[in-house]
Amino acid sequence: MDHFFRRKRVGLLKTLLSLSLVFASFLMLHKLKLADKDGVGVKSMRDTGWCGSECFSFKKGVVKSAFGSSSPTVLGDDLDAQRLRVSNGTPASWDAQVLNCSEDAAVRTKDWFRRLDPRFHQFVLHRHCRYFPMRINHPEKCAGGEVHLLMVVKSVIEQHDRREAVRNTWGREHTVDGKKIKTLFLLGSPTSGKDTKNLQKLIEYEDMIYGDILQWDFMDTFFNLTLKEVNFLKWFDIYCAGVRFIFKGDDDVFVNTRNLLDLIGFKAEERKVSDLFVGDTISKAIPIRNRQSKYYIPKELYDKPYPPYVGGGGFLMSSPLARRLFVVSEDLELYPIDDVFLGMCLQRLRLAPEMHPGFRTFGITRRRVSPMNSEPCFYKNLIVVHKLSAQELLKMWSVVQNEELVCARRTSMELN
Repeated sequence: MDHFFRRKRVGLLKTLLSLSLVFASFLMLHKLKLADKDGVGVKSMRDTGWCGSECFSFKKGVVKSAFGSSSPTVLGDDLDAQRLRVSNGTPASWDAQVLNCSEDAAVRTKDWFRRLDPRFHQFVLHRHCRYFPMRINHPEKCAGGEVHLLMVVKSVIEQHDRREAVRNTWGREHTVDGKKIKTLFLLGSPTSGKDTKNLQKLIEYEDMIYGDILQWDFMDTFFNLTLKEVNFLKWFDIYCAGVRFIFKGDDDVFVNTRNLLDLIGFKAEERKVSDLFVGDTISKAIPIRNRQSKYYIPKELYDKPYPPYVGGGGFLMSSPLARRLFVVSEDLELYPIDDVFLGMCLQRLRLAPEMHPGFRTFGITRRRVSPMNSEPCFYKNLIVVHKLSAQELLKMWSVVQNEELVCARRTSMELN
């Protein structure tokens, strides 16, 4: 009976969370504000411009960890003790407790900086700021036995509906043929100008229910996506010794989990996993100079062709390669486009990503209105399809999982 009421309570909490995010429920926000009174949790973010609440602060704080537990931020000798390295050179725990993220003033004296598009100034001035304090951590996620596949999903706080859709479809934590699958969502902090305190409380509440969020104290902006890459690589190197493979993707993709596991199985049989990095490869690309483009890069920032890289919507890599990427990433300057940055890391390792036709990070066809983009049989034969709304993902997942769906063999050939 106790188990029955516990399940009903969790279901009610999920419903309340969804309503609060969709309809901005005043009552829910009021309830969450009460958490301020007991001193448990993390500090709300101040308006510090580029990075989060710890950027210019050396006061004691709290880092939230598994299931709402917390540990104090430490300073001085205690901080030095926490930064003791284990035998392989990896920190024993997350060691970025405080950050004095002041700008690199010397950059302002460079001629190329004066010519640089102003929208890139803050990125360049703070490019040396690499690792940030964690607001929410789950060091236990990879513990308790070997994890075969870790699903790592980039998201932002406001996209609760997408995270919920992922949890109910391809991101559901379960075991398939003895292979354990776990899921994590990567978040930064709310950007300035928003209702940062309430948004932070909502994400803490969501994590209290699901326990699947990693959050760092940097602004969750497009230029900071690369920070999610490097901070996750470091986190993975510290906490996930038993994980074999990582799928990294966005929260608006469809993933055929069975096909993804089959691909891993094929690569394991061929003994081609140590350097495994596979996705929708983009070769011979050059920086976009159109100032109206989201991916615009001025010549002052980068003026040569890109190395081969994969579309960041979704890709698969092995655990050994992820650890090597972490090592080389520390010696590379951060780049504002995250998937290109990973291509630069691969290039440093003298590796190239593997192209696979099952990864469609630009959709099944580039024409959004094409009827093929909503054809279930394509989704049944592919691995990753980008880009779907939360409603489209739920609908397509339901159709593709239907055992009565019959697809002709030639359907998959039509994609080539």
